[in-house]
Amino acid sequence: MMGPHHAACGAAAWLALTTRFHVDISGAARVATFLPDGFDVGLGLLHVSAAGVLAGTIVTAGAALLPDADHRNATIAHSLPPVSNAMCIEVGRLSGGHRHGTHSVLGMAVFVFISMLAGMWTAELEPFGLIFPGAGILTVLLASFAAKALKFIPDTMRKFPWILGLSVGAFITFFAPQEQFWFPLAVGLGVAVHIAGDMLTTGGCNLLWPLRIRPPRLARRLPLVRHVWKRNGSVALPILGNAGSWREWMLLVPVSAYAVLGTVGNAASWLG
Repeated sequence: MMGPHHAACGAAAWLALTTRFHVDISGAARVATFLPDGFDVGLGLLHVSAAGVLAGTIVTAGAALLPDADHRNATIAHSLPPVSNAMCIEVGRLSGGHRHGTHSVLGMAVFVFISMLAGMWTAELEPFGLIFPGAGILTVLLASFAAKALKFIPDTMRKFPWILGLSVGAFITFFAPQEQFWFPLAVGLGVAVHIAGDMLTTGGCNLLWPLRIRPPRLARRLPLVRHVWKRNGSVALPILGNAGSWREWMLLVPVSAYAVLGTVGNAASWLG
């Protein structure tokens, strides 16, 4: 799946988890009486403030790009130079290359553990109350990931990634939700959404890395097994085809629209 689509899916996942609103179509229902008056959008399972929804949307969008930190030439490697370049080189070395360690259950656990440590660093500061400097520092990187993937950062403006990342990091530090669990949850959700998106493409992922369980030779001859269980041990449910396919675009256009409208709506609510 393409980088911008990963970021949009991450943002949409957090919005769906934290918000629930009703779409009124009563006007259409009056024309066709068999239609319902409207429908609900989102799950609203996690109750946080409008600022919390906005903070989590930013973090989850950036975290949805974290697994691609295993590729030194990925878009996010150039999002916050030279820190992002060095990080991607080192992550790629430790994880065994692209779509290996960072695209597994073990990789997701590592990312969540790092975010838990960052989220545990808190302090009391008047008049803000409880602040989250650890989450803010890590968000500097995550925000630049999301902005680079979504084409918010022009290639010609070298200082802009740092300005944007530090600004968003400061916002997370001072206006994040008071619940400490929100940050690792947002990071874990973003990473999980990334892996799920890649498993819907033909490449798939090896969730059990560093183990590599290959299909038996006889099973490889079966067309369905051959497309789902790869010879390298990866598993895919390739309903989206190759990354960037028209099927991926058909899915991601409404998802991206939902993410944009939800983010704008919550930002307006937070600003009053």
